Amino acid sequence: MTPYRILVVDDSAFMRKLFSDIIGGDPSFTVVGTAATGAQAVELLAALDPDAVTMDIEMPDMNGLEALRVIMGQKPTPVIMLSGLSEDNRRATVEALQYGAFDFIHKPTVMTADIDRVAEQLLSRLKSAVSVKLRSSLLPLPDKQAAKWPENPASKAVASAQATRAAPGGGARSNRKPAEPAPAESAASAAPKKKASPAARKPAVSPAAPGTPAVPKLPSRVAEFRHLIAIGTSTGGPRALHQLIGSLPGNLPAPVLIVQHMPPKFTHSLAQRLDSFSELSVKEAEHGERVAAGTVYIAPGGYHMTLARAGGSYRIELSLGEPRGGHRPSVDLLFESLVPFVELARHAVIMTGMGSDGAKGMKALAASGAETTIAESEETCIVFGMPRSAIELGAAKTVLPLHGIAPLLTEAVMK
Repeated sequence: MTPYRILVVDDSAFMRKLFSDIIGGDPSFTVVGTAATGAQAVELLAALDPDAVTMDIEMPDMNGLEALRVIMGQKPTPVIMLSGLSEDNRRATVEALQYGAFDFIHKPTVMTADIDRVAEQLLSRLKSAVSVKLRSSLLPLPDKQAAKWPENPASKAVASAQATRAAPGGGARSNRKPAEPAPAESAASAAPKKKASPAARKPAVSPAAPGTPAVPKLPSRVAEFRHLIAIGTSTGGPRALHQLIGSLPGNLPAPVLIVQHMPPKFTHSLAQRLDSFSELSVKEAEHGERVAAGTVYIAPGGYHMTLARAGGSYRIELSLGEPRGGHRPSVDLLFESLVPFVELARHAVIMTGMGSDGAKGMKALAASGAETTIAESEETCIVFGMPRSAIELGAAKTVLPLHGIAPLLTEAVMK
């Protein structure tokens, strides 16, 4: 088999050599070129036509985020971002994932064990990336001057989305520090601080779009609800979540629980980013907090998230239990926790991602009477693994392209 061709981009000569040696040491790959700036990367992409790119974030001339936008706008190619550990790097990485980067890894430290771990992660992600053919239609990206995100699909006719269905197969939000779910670092360490009132909030905007007004939030959040939405996703998820969550109305009378496979702290940045573009309030979930309609809760990286009922209200539970299928948080575990709550109209969604996490949990939800079970269709998935598993298991009653999911959920919850 002809080795896949990889372009390595990093302003550090040491890192270019390190990553080139790691990649070149696997017979599946060959390094066809290296670049020290984003501008060089864009030029080499056209000249070398690589199968995938590794891209540093912080570089002179044109940084990795700017280069990614150009690449995805001109010639969509799988890009693995190389992220540092700073908060700025985490925010830029989340933004890159929403612009169409396939995945990311932490850049290694000087420790040999860390380099070995990074090498394993990089090769694994590259092997997944080269198996995916990106399509420009899947990647609505901004230009250099302003963030231009996909049009809100909620305005489209719901009937159009329904036509693609497959055959069937309380109290105010809590911002307190969560109780420690297990003897380890508290999930609260990465949780967002209490928000100011909508009127007092500083506009939250994309760094690429100075002056863009904040999306207005509805002031009231209530714990009484009849519907609940649960979403699971992995590779390609930040982009998909941006379109889905950004398309739900601010008066949605249901909470939304999300498991996105992502490391600790990055989920906090993801929540902040999504909150900037959504009419709903989006936050990283806290242990023990009461669940309210109109709020989106994202499971913190490294913690399982489940739903429980205590004192007459529904509450978030975080735990450090064993990974399920290699994942913590686990979509299966979230979905399974919803099975007992038959008094709620439950709506489950599985979107783009590798593997099969969520399929068994969705199957259990469907068997318990869940009102809606949706899998994203292959045409809009970056990776069709998780939705495919749900469909093949007979768990997904409905299969929809990404732009059709929000209208269907809105109709189901608002009726």
